[in-house]
Order: sequence, then structure tokens, then C-alpha cells
Amino acid sequence: MKTISLIVRSLKEQLRSYWILLLSLSMGPFFILVYFLITESSKPQYDLLVVNNDKGITSEGKTINHGEELTEFFKRSFPDQGATPFRVIASSAPDQSVEMLRNRDADALILIDSLFSRSLEKQKSGESSSASKIEFIGDLTSTNYLITAVWANEIVNEYGLIATNSKRVIQVSETALGSSGSIDDFDMIVPGILILSLIMLMFTASIAFVSEVENKTIMRLKLSKISAFEYLSGISFVQLIVGIISLLLTLFTAMMLGFNYSGSLLIMVFIAGLTSLSIIAFSLIIGAATRSAAEVLVVGNFPMFLFMFFTGAAFPMKNNALFTIAGYPVSIQGLMTPTHAISALNKTLVMNMDFASILPEITSIVLLTILYFLIGAIIFNRRHLKLT
Repeated sequence: MKTISLIVRSLKEQLRSYWILLLSLSMGPFFILVYFLITESSKPQYDLLVVNNDKGITSEGKTINHGEELTEFFKRSFPDQGATPFRVIASSAPDQSVEMLRNRDADALILIDSLFSRSLEKQKSGESSSASKIEFIGDLTSTNYLITAVWANEIVNEYGLIATNSKRVIQVSETALGSSGSIDDFDMIVPGILILSLIMLMFTASIAFVSEVENKTIMRLKLSKISAFEYLSGISFVQLIVGIISLLLTLFTAMMLGFNYSGSLLIMVFIAGLTSLSIIAFSLIIGAATRSAAEVLVVGNFPMFLFMFFTGAAFPMKNNALFTIAGYPVSIQGLMTPTHAISALNKTLVMNMDFASILPEITSIVLLTILYFLIGAIIFNRRHLKLT
């Protein structure tokens, strides 16, 4: 009964601190919107100029111009990718096209040789001594040129095989892991932002713990003979609900902006619940080290930024493993539970893996949460509760 009373009391206190609650709930959707605008405004676009100098040939009363057909083949490439970043621009002025490259109005230029059709037809009839010539022009130091040239070269080779009725010596195929073949940059950052919405609990939970000390109501709790476990359980339950609501609001915002959601919602909520508990446990350490909400807002900034920017929550980050345990990498960032939570969400939301695949991450979160709670409870009990 004492725990239920504490839950009701903590809920009322949380609603009274509505500005902090709104900050925590709105931070996830806000970051989702910001990253959506960033990814939309920075989507790559690669422009390929094609100058067809091919004179074509006449064979059996038919005019054949492989240069024109190659240009059209470029435009028809990757028909299943409606949002392909490549754009093909046919041009008839080589000098003007080179000037566009210099002004960075295009990324690469292809010059089709005047004898392109003739050489291809000779190869088709078995004369291998005649090589078809195509010239690539661009800034070799530009990443955009390299990407465009690699893509264009593959298309040219594909067209050459089709035009000469040749067969590939090596057949290469590509298999996407999970749904990684259909997601964009925005979809990739959503798992991290979902965990970021939970990291904001660090403020609401820390203030919830320390407000009892600041308002001197901790004395009444001591006199009521309430145990440390009951006290922590009451506050943690309310903060857990806030965390799950925050994550669902963030997920809903991402879906409204086009996030391709896959995987199990129950698994995601389970990960969110464990991560929320870990953040609440770490908040207990902050609450134990402070005596007022103002101190929380100052002291709490440092660990919050660590959790945001060094776990991959705010932006993707590669962790260098110090060693491995049963094949699972252990790094410095691994001391912070969001690192494992983001990994788990990526596996379930992006790679569409099952629950068994994220057991190492779940185990790490549980162990770190227990460690956080033990450290926080011992310090908080001695400094603020002092219950025997």
C-alpha cells in the first residue's frame, strides 16, 4: 500500500513540474523533426552529363545509334528506385558541359566516341579487335565524381554486354540485411533518437528524487518508516511510464514523417522499458550527489551529454572494442546503457532480427542497471534517507 501511495504522490508531483515533463516528452519528437529536416535538405544528388558524338551506322536499311540507346539506357537504370540520387542529362555541347563540371553544376561527363556504334556492331559480329571508346571527365578529387563514375561505368558495361549479346564472366548479386536495402538516412538515425528521448529522463527522474530532499518532505517519509525499496519503486514506476510515453511519441512523430517501421513493437517497448530503468537508476546517482533541482540542472548536464553524444544516440558512432566476452564486444561506451539499447533497436528495427539475437544487449543493460541502482541506492540512502 505504501508503494501505491508513493506512486500516486510521485505522479502528482510530476504533473506539478509540468515544464520539466513537457521538456522530456517533447525532446525526442523535436530531434526527430530536426534530423528529418537535415536529411531532407542534404540528400545526395549526382548529375551525369552525357555527350553523344556517335555518328551511328546503317545496317540492312536500319539506322543504329548505340550512343542514343546508351543515353536512354542510363535514364532507365534502376527503375525500382524511385528516389535514386542519380540524374542523367543529355548534352550536345562538350565545351559547355566541361564548364558545368568546373562550376560544380554537374559531377561527371561522359563523351561517347563517334565510332561507338560501329565498334559495338563489329564486336557483336565477332571482331574483338575493335574496342568501343567512352571518355569519362571529372574532378578526380571529388567524392561525387567517384560515386557517379563508378555507377556510370557499371551501366556502360551492362549496356555493352546487352548490345553485343555477350555473357558475364562473373555474376554478382547483392543481398540486403533485414530491411537495410529499403531504408534511407532518416530511417537509420531513428533508433538512436528513440533512445535519446529516454535519456531525457535523466532530468525528470533526478529532480523527482531530489525534490523530496529540497522540499524537506523526505523527513515525513522517514517518519512513516518507508523502506528505501518502496521509495525508489514508487518514483521509478512513474518515471518508467513517462519514458515509454516519450518513446511512443517520438516513434509516432517519426512514422508521420515517413519512418519505415518494421520489427516487433513489443520488443521495442521491452527495450525501452529496460533502458528507462537504467536511466532512472543512473538518475538516482545524480540525485544522491545533489540537494536541489537547480543543482541537478547543473550537475546532470555532463552525464546527459555523455549519454547523448558518446553512445550513438544523437548521431551514429563506431565503438572500438577493448575486448570481447563470449563474442560480444566491450568498449568504454559500453559502460553506458544507451549504447546497448541502440544496438538492440538497430538489430530489431533495421535488421529485423529476432529476440534471441539481442540477448547480449539485454544482458548488458540489465547488469548495468543493477550496478547503477546499487551505487545510487547506497549513496542516496546514506546521504538523504539514512534508513536502517
